[in-house]
Amino acid sequence: MYRKEKFVTLIIGHKGAPTVEAENTVASFARARELGADGVELDVRRTADGHLVVWHDPVLADGRVLLEHAWDQLSGGVDDLAAVLDTCVGLDLVNVEIKNWPADSDFDERLGIAEIVARELAARSPAERETFVVSGFHLPTIDRVRELLDDIAPEVQTGWLMWGVDDVENVVATAMAQGHTALHPFFTTVTGELLETAHAAKLAVNCWTCNDLDEIRRLTDLGIDGIITDRPDDAKAAIHQR
Repeated sequence: MYRKEKFVTLIIGHKGAPTVEAENTVASFARARELGADGVELDVRRTADGHLVVWHDPVLADGRVLLEHAWDQLSGGVDDLAAVLDTCVGLDLVNVEIKNWPADSDFDERLGIAEIVARELAARSPAERETFVVSGFHLPTIDRVRELLDDIAPEVQTGWLMWGVDDVENVVATAMAQGHTALHPFFTTVTGELLETAHAAKLAVNCWTCNDLDEIRRLTDLGIDGIITDRPDDAKAAIHQR
């Protein structure tokens, strides 16, 4: 979220604290909090019966296709979104990334996953909803989430996840036109021009996934809003040295 006054860069645990706990699990998000993360980033997909689970890939660790199994057929190793959100209550930011890309085996071209996610987040408490940012690479999916949230939970923010920014003015204009409040580029593509243009439009810029401490300090000096990292404890220490 864009913060004009008393700017502080947020450190966001990528899938929790994946260097010390299994990624995208309740344990990983709990550990990220213990390590001082201001927020967390998580990945969400759906099961055959439309249950939302926190998992990065279309297939499970044992090779089963997630979308071909109902929630009650999954045993251990996969946590659902509700349990993860319960663990994250009180954090400054919870970035819910919807995994829905045309090349994925579970791609939802009808964008039904957007409605499932929007309704689950809208059902949380008002205080929680203010910390949520829904992001994704597939812009039509995030556009649909924004459209739904405007009616049922307008305080939940949305962000456009991307590899890089070739045309700063166009990217910022597109995000604004669709009602999004954040851009999420890969960390190596963040420039002063991007931050200046985005902030002038009151868009936050949260980059992913940076583990290099010198880069974390560079990005902080530039004035980035949030840094997604696998190393939240080291990242916090690095920026506090500033």
